[in-house]
Amino acid sequence: MAGALKGPGPLSLEERRKSKGKMAGCHPYFNLPDFTQPSPPSTPSSLPSHQRCRPSDVTKGLLVALLGGGLPAGFVGPFSRMAYQASHLPSLELLICRCLFHLPIALLLKLRGDPLLGPPDVRGRACLHALFNVLSIGCAYSAVQVVPAGNAATVRKGSSTVCSALLALCLESQGLSGYDWCGLLGSTLGLIIILEPGLGTLQEGTTGLYTALGYVLTFLGGLALSLGLLVYRSLDFPSCLLTVAFLFGLVGLVGSVPGLFLLQTPVLPNDPLSWSCVGAVGILALVSFVSVSYAVTKAHPALVCAVLHSEVVVALMLQYYVLYETVAPSDIMGAGVVLGSIAIITTQNLSCEREGQVE
Repeated sequence: MAGALKGPGPLSLEERRKSKGKMAGCHPYFNLPDFTQPSPPSTPSSLPSHQRCRPSDVTKGLLVALLGGGLPAGFVGPFSRMAYQASHLPSLELLICRCLFHLPIALLLKLRGDPLLGPPDVRGRACLHALFNVLSIGCAYSAVQVVPAGNAATVRKGSSTVCSALLALCLESQGLSGYDWCGLLGSTLGLIIILEPGLGTLQEGTTGLYTALGYVLTFLGGLALSLGLLVYRSLDFPSCLLTVAFLFGLVGLVGSVPGLFLLQTPVLPNDPLSWSCVGAVGILALVSFVSVSYAVTKAHPALVCAVLHSEVVVALMLQYYVLYETVAPSDIMGAGVVLGSIAIITTQNLSCEREGQVE
């Protein structure tokens, strides 16, 4: 009996470990992590989508047109006028000097192994684009000698904007949003406000005739610029930007050198101011040319031309502070309207791409 009532003997060490394992599996307080084992490396959580936002192509194009196209181009007109006032530098000679800055691009094309004139199937359109740009710049440089720099830039940019909108709408069937049309009409209204007092006070006689001819040349320059931008949008091949930049210099030299000796008298500047202005015109114009050519492949040509109206504001400021030419209250009012229209266009088109989608 005493043996039957005898309780179980002491548990061995292995049995006690098994008992603790069963208790840990059935009681919540024993479900503790094993700190003796190394924890797996934690993977960083992916960033939210709003932190992976990047500017869209339209936004990039408009910003490049504003900072790289409009602002540098605003210095070209006043500097051209300064060179003419200092040494009576002819417009075609200034165009030749500008074209010389485009020729070194041939070295980049040679290093890349690309043909200088572009592929044979698009060579004609590339040369046509260069011809339109040479005509546009030639008209602008000729007009700036008889028309104030701010007014010349106003007419050229205004006509290029209107013509670009109409050409893109008719030929490419590429429409614009309501905000874009509002910005275009506002910028055009600002240009009219700037230009109207000057057109209303044209003098009679030879001086008035030359002034009117200068405004006609600036309008034709804007029309040629819009045609050039439209042709450039149809070009699509590697190193397109470098090719058209080189062709501009080549076509400009071929057309300007004979015209200089036939229509004008070459002048060799002998003062540092003229050479400084010529160098500044060549560098700034090259930067503006490349920026506008890039921007027009990303955004609508009319929007690019509208953003380029910032050139007018810069030209008016230099006209007043550097050239000491009168700036009327209407110029200031029109410049404000232009800046407001640029803000509308740029703000409406500011967007970003998130995970391949445009917002």
